[in-house]
Amino acid sequence: MATTPGILTEWPWKPLGSFKHIVLAPWVIGHGYSYLIKGENDLSSFLIFPLILWRMLHNQLWISLSRYRTAKGNNRILDKPIEFDQIDREKNWDDQILFSGIIFYTVIATYPSLATHFPIWRTDGVIIVFLLHVGPMEFLYYWLHRLLHHHFLYSRYHSHHHSSIVTEPITSVIHPFAEHIAYFVIFSIPLLTTVFTGTSSMSILFGYVTFIDFMNNMGHCNFELIPKWLFTVFPALKYIIYTPSFHSMHHTQFRTNYSLFMPFYDYIYGTMDKSSDIVSQISLKRQEDVADVVHLTHLTTPESIYHLRFGFPHFASNPLCSKWYIWLLWPLTLLTMALTWVYGRTFLVERHRFDKLRLQTWAIPKYKIQYYMKWQNEPINNMIEKAILKADENGVKVLSLGLLNQAEEVNKHGEIYVERHLRLKTKVVDGSSLAVAIVVNSIPKETTQLLLTGKLTKVACAVVLSLCRRKIQVTTPFKEDYEKLKASFGTDNSSNNLLFSSNYSLKTWLVGDELSDEEQNKAKEGTIFIPMSQFPPNKFRKDCFYYTTPAMEAPPSLENVDSCENWLPRRVMSAWRIAGIVHCLEGWNVNECGRNIFNIDKVWEATLRHGFKPLVMHAASVTPKLF
Repeated sequence: MATTPGILTEWPWKPLGSFKHIVLAPWVIGHGYSYLIKGENDLSSFLIFPLILWRMLHNQLWISLSRYRTAKGNNRILDKPIEFDQIDREKNWDDQILFSGIIFYTVIATYPSLATHFPIWRTDGVIIVFLLHVGPMEFLYYWLHRLLHHHFLYSRYHSHHHSSIVTEPITSVIHPFAEHIAYFVIFSIPLLTTVFTGTSSMSILFGYVTFIDFMNNMGHCNFELIPKWLFTVFPALKYIIYTPSFHSMHHTQFRTNYSLFMPFYDYIYGTMDKSSDIVSQISLKRQEDVADVVHLTHLTTPESIYHLRFGFPHFASNPLCSKWYIWLLWPLTLLTMALTWVYGRTFLVERHRFDKLRLQTWAIPKYKIQYYMKWQNEPINNMIEKAILKADENGVKVLSLGLLNQAEEVNKHGEIYVERHLRLKTKVVDGSSLAVAIVVNSIPKETTQLLLTGKLTKVACAVVLSLCRRKIQVTTPFKEDYEKLKASFGTDNSSNNLLFSSNYSLKTWLVGDELSDEEQNKAKEGTIFIPMSQFPPNKFRKDCFYYTTPAMEAPPSLENVDSCENWLPRRVMSAWRIAGIVHCLEGWNVNECGRNIFNIDKVWEATLRHGFKPLVMHAASVTPKLF
């Protein structure tokens, strides 16, 4: 929102929320019925809807490319972080596509003869569009843009766009409604001229709109992609084509580089930023980032790929959950599954900076279900092992294993990699110690007895031992689990606090994987479920309360956080991910994998000292809050 919003700031369909696209439904259905069912010759109007879909896909491709490239670091222009407030501000980037669709349908309804007289191609029309764009359109945009930087209009409108210092492709279309009206009037000059002169064509409509989108996205992508040699060989190009660095300077300097796509008018009127060429050359020479800490995760469900940072920005900025509209994308989902199968290599997801540490998240292109297939163990382990060796080669200090990349059934909590490669400099961390510490410290203070159920894991055993030593009784309804836990205590006297009982009336439950709905039905109303697992339990009971999986809130000094880690809330990180960061900050020169558990009090104290904050669950809302 602008600092002092003016009239026509909000889009007319804002009250419709996520159902705003329904405003196009009457036109889309009507023209589709006319062309496909009645056989009427109105192909031009029928193709408006595919054009809208193409524009959305085109923009999304730029979003994904930009986020992937800026995470890698090579050719990145600005290092400043992007945070959740920018994602929220830019979530309605498709409003301008919706607006243009309404305009196109309205024009066709007003002049129906246009729908049947558009040829596929007109050379004279293409020439007219080119000349009008180079001349009056770029000229008018330049002066409108300068006018929008006058304090009166800037504070009411254009400041909304400039709230994003570090731009993303979709930043290009984040403007108040009134601004888009002005832009559309200017951009329509070439198209309307060809219509009124009878030289228009479908190629001009599709091509010119795609050209505008392409150049807008390129100018805001925050990585340089136009090589220096192009301007060396063709010096005149610097006057007629801008670069991402050119427009990035406008977002950092504000009073320079006003041109749309052609810097020509900035040279004429003396508003060209002289640092643009230097910034471009520096960006082109920039190499990929080298991380200090890498967190190695994997895909969960087929739809989870949209939740990755280079997926859908607004979707990724909220905890992972099932959305009805994702089911509409099942053909694309199947395609992404095929691509991950073919690609078969670890890929970069995101980057962060924490104090002096450079952090990255890598992902294995495997889904949760594949980790439970024994025949998949070898290919999964090969991918994890290659990722560890790559990290070691790149000088990564610590690599933490997330989700099922450290499952005991898969690789013995990462121990097999350390045993195979005795000279590894990169320390492998499974994060179990911190997970135990978080669970133990999240037990309600008044608790004297609790129930243990679900799969018995390394973390579960360590949690039970720690609680029993603190004189908290732990009961389990499964005889086999009781015997295993009892044996693991050895001669420790605290084993007296471990009980075998089928009493499900306790108000606090420690739960792991494989917690069934049938077991949850046995719980009393108001029971608190505290997960010890990587994945959250099914929230089957509406009258009970569920804590998050072991996690903590990241400190404010952790930069570039604009997406959620799976199902966790904003700026909340899993114990397994935090463990790798703390391991590096503390300089612990040992691996944490296999059956080993560190001193959980020492790990807990170090984690708090570095600014990570524990979560407390308020029973009334089951929403994580800070102590």
